[in-house]
Amino acid sequence: MNTVLVTGAGSGLGAVLAQRLAVSGFAVAVHYRSSASGAAKVVAAIEKAGGQARAFKGIIDTRRGAAALVQKVTKWSGGSLDVLINNAGAYTGARVEKLSEADWLAGFHSTASAALFTTQAALPFLRKSRRTGGARIVNLGDGNCEQLTARTLALGYHVGKVGVVLLTRSVAQAEAKHGITCNVVSPGFLETSVGLPPKTEIPAGRFGTAADIWNAVEFLLRPESSYLTGSNLRVTGGWAT
Repeated sequence: MNTVLVTGAGSGLGAVLAQRLAVSGFAVAVHYRSSASGAAKVVAAIEKAGGQARAFKGIIDTRRGAAALVQKVTKWSGGSLDVLINNAGAYTGARVEKLSEADWLAGFHSTASAALFTTQAALPFLRKSRRTGGARIVNLGDGNCEQLTARTLALGYHVGKVGVVLLTRSVAQAEAKHGITCNVVSPGFLETSVGLPPKTEIPAGRFGTAADIWNAVEFLLRPESSYLTGSNLRVTGGWAT
């Protein structure tokens, strides 16, 4: 059985991805920072459906914290790690003129730094993966992160997501020789997003769902996608195109 680590999986999109991955046959490491009850519910749902999962608490916006998390996960899995889903991120912060230092740092480090440090810790295990089609890293981005248009709220988070795209391309180039692909899936406005615009601004005529994001992730995990790396797959319904 292949092992996947999903960061920020105690709630929201991460929780959905964790459960879908379990249905697909993965042993799922459900990472959380503070939502212990949410992570426990995700694990319980997976186990009830006949899957294998365990919750792991971790502060991954430091190198030490990310390394400790991966160490715990690989001890549980018997030394294997085949897929990493970097989903964690704190959407926080007031408007630019009132943005606090704490909110700026929390937004940036919970996205870009957490993805970097967790990837660094996971790479030695991903390189040893025997998964058909090779190991995978999928980073969750933002549908607007390549357009570089102004964002009035949660600036640290959005700047971090821009950094995730560059990180992804850098890792993709470096790790292709090891059979590891690294890509971004960038959601647009989901039904559960904060501050939804009028639906008329979405060319597809609807907001996205967690299922839409899962479909993109699942596509990247397929053995047939082994030549696709360094890409940003925007799942936006045509928004911000």
